[in-house]
Amino acid sequence: MYTGSCLCSEVSVEVSGSITSIIHCHCSLCRKNSGTAFATNGFVNTDDFTITKGQALLSEFSFKPGRTRYFCKCCGSPVYSSNNDDKSRIRIRLGILDSDITEQVLSHNFVTSKANWEQLETSLPCYEKHEPSR
Repeated sequence: MYTGSCLCSEVSVEVSGSITSIIHCHCSLCRKNSGTAFATNGFVNTDDFTITKGQALLSEFSFKPGRTRYFCKCCGSPVYSSNNDDKSRIRIRLGILDSDITEQVLSHNFVTSKANWEQLETSLPCYEKHEPSR
């Protein structure tokens, strides 16, 4: 089991299953949402994800219809995102986790969209879009 919390610790989460398809995403949307060069995202089965504290403190934002990002309204930390086309899983930003994880990052994605100031030096595979397995 993994545990996590937002920056102000008002929202806490638990992940009881594995985290899959972990990637570093360099698309402009992930860069804007995270305020960093890339966001590290992974999928979790919806049934394996629990908000253990602060459910009422979650706010939401939909940039695209059917896709919703949930974040702490106190500190702004991203907590998870959902997609109506795939209700069986949610996407989390791994930075919210307080626990060490056993799964590994698969790749860097959307590298042609990376910030011009980022120096991408990696031994991981790099893709112009999603990784081929998705």
